[in-house]
Amino acid sequence: MTKYDVIIIGAGPAGIITGVTAKKQNPKKSMLILMEEPKGLVPCGIPYIFHKLNCVDDDAMGPKPFIGLGGDVKTDAVTDVNLENKIVTTKSGEKYSFEKLVFATGSTPVIPTFIKGYDLENVFYIKKSYNYISNLYEQLKDKKNIIVVGGGFIGAEVAEQLSLNENKNVTLIESEENCFSKAFSSELSKYATETLDKTGVKVLTSTRLNEVKGSNGKVSSVVLGNKEIEADAVIMAIGYKPNTELAKKAGLELNKMGAIITDNYERTSVKCVCAVGDCSKTIGFLTGAMDYVMLASTATAEARVLGNNLFGIKVKKNFVGTLAVFSTEINNVAFAAAGVNDNNASLANIEYVSAEFVDVDRHPGTIDDSSSLGVKLYASPVDGVIIGGEVWGGKSAGEIINTISLAIQKCVTVYELISLQVGTHPLLTTAPTKTAMIKAAEGIIGKLRK
Repeated sequence: MTKYDVIIIGAGPAGIITGVTAKKQNPKKSMLILMEEPKGLVPCGIPYIFHKLNCVDDDAMGPKPFIGLGGDVKTDAVTDVNLENKIVTTKSGEKYSFEKLVFATGSTPVIPTFIKGYDLENVFYIKKSYNYISNLYEQLKDKKNIIVVGGGFIGAEVAEQLSLNENKNVTLIESEENCFSKAFSSELSKYATETLDKTGVKVLTSTRLNEVKGSNGKVSSVVLGNKEIEADAVIMAIGYKPNTELAKKAGLELNKMGAIITDNYERTSVKCVCAVGDCSKTIGFLTGAMDYVMLASTATAEARVLGNNLFGIKVKKNFVGTLAVFSTEINNVAFAAAGVNDNNASLANIEYVSAEFVDVDRHPGTIDDSSSLGVKLYASPVDGVIIGGEVWGGKSAGEIINTISLAIQKCVTVYELISLQVGTHPLLTTAPTKTAMIKAAEGIIGKLRK
């Protein structure tokens, strides 16, 4: 039986970054990553396999940086963890002992067993599995009528990409009034849904899937209320849940959402055992309440802290909770959000003042690649601290939302933001006289002074 100082179960973003960071800080420690498949996928890149990349391998990722630092990697699924004796057993029957153990087992798609026909052939899911997605990619090539269930990021992006292929009729079914409603404000959700509807996707909102019908065990149609639509394939994209069956079997404590309970440094209640990424619990940055955020950006932020602190706390974790930062692009329009918006503020009983500013992302706006750019900021009505933001328009939205995210995390006020010194260039940014984020902050100050 081989002994390692650190064993990491899982080779997604959280597992790899934990390993890379820990190995850099502790080069003499022996470390092993155990993964179920020889290759992994960039999770957020999966939708683009179906058109923009048009290839599974172009989205592949793996633990090469970890191996380059001297870490070991074995493709062998873990079947049992004995926490008392510090032993991991794999599918092949191999046993490994550890000093430190990290669960980075990620998440799995929610299976809607409550929908009749969920288990028919050609009902698919967006699993974060190279082998599964490779098969799905091939299976969908000859499917004409495709139903995507779920109007979140994955569902909408997959639907859009599939619709860009010739001879495919793609219908998206979303039970809420608009797509993206869990991430964006009502206004931005509506705009994003309208933008998606202008692609080749037929978007059906405020619509529930009642049943998947089959013929000879294969999907033939879907039932929506009193309406039936022909279908060759159904893709369920209704969310993910923590992949924690192994942890539960080992005796680790889970919260009501099924995530492994950890402290602020990703440590479980069992000494020398940690959990990071989608499989571990999250606490809302602004609410302080149990959260349900599964993002690679969040997972890697946690992993960098954990990797530095596996053998003693050296780096203080500077975020007390998870701030979900979302971005996507639909029909060449970028949409992004962080923190509070009118939807989640209402649910959490958070008071706010908001203002927006819309202009272009180049100066002058006649430059050939200019796009509309809008920024909406949300701030506390008491002290003007920025607590949320949304950005839409050109590709710069993806980085502007990261600036807003930093402002939220550092408790920057709108008064401080208006004196922010920014760099501008005609071919890269809007004019310095009307930087959208700063103009939105000015709008809030105007409301606070009334």
